[in-house]
Amino acid sequence: MDKAKKTEVITTYQAREGDTGSTEVQVALLTARISQLTTHMASNRKDFHTQRGLLKLVGQRRRLLAYLSREDVGRYNSLIKKLGLRK
Repeated sequence: MDKAKKTEVITTYQAREGDTGSTEVQVALLTARISQLTTHMASNRKDFHTQRGLLKLVGQRRRLLAYLSREDVGRYNSLIKKLGLRK
């Protein structure tokens, strides 16, 4: 992911100015990276190193979403609606 795309994702999902580490921003960045790796895996089926990294990112995103759903269900619901995740 290039710097412009990352900055765009951060500004879209930040809660306030300068917010780069909130749960919403982290999940959005992971989702962008996951979609990028998913397209890579579609054309490179035997790239097992990338497959392992992709599974680690999916697990990390799942843990962050579980944390957010425990802490604030409203923020969780709005985030998965914005990102188009199917939970």
